[in-house]
Amino acid sequence: MNAMKSTRESQVRKCVGTNQRYQKSEMFRVVRKGDAVVIDELQQIQGRGAYIKPDAEVIRRAQKKNAFARALRIKVEKEIYDALLELLSVVQLKENTDE
Repeated sequence: MNAMKSTRESQVRKCVGTNQRYQKSEMFRVVRKGDAVVIDELQQIQGRGAYIKPDAEVIRRAQKKNAFARALRIKVEKEIYDALLELLSVVQLKENTDE
C-alpha cells in the first residue's frame, strides 16, 4: 500500500456500464434510498450507490443490460436513465458555454 497516495487520488469507482474504473468525481452516481432510486448529483446521499460514466452510449448500454437494477438490487424505472441522459446534456452544454 502506498501511504503517500492522497484520498482524492484513491477515490475510484467501477462504472456499471463499462465495468472499468474511473475517478469518482468524473462519474454520475445513482442511489437506492429506501424503496426509491434517485440521481445523486452532489454524491452525498446516504444509501447504496452505483456509478456510471457520463456518456450517452454507456447510459443506453447500461439500460439495455439493466445494470443499475443489478447493482442497486431494486427495480429501476426507465425515467432514471432518461434523467441521466438529460443531466448529461445539461453538463455538456455547461462545459461548452464555459469554454
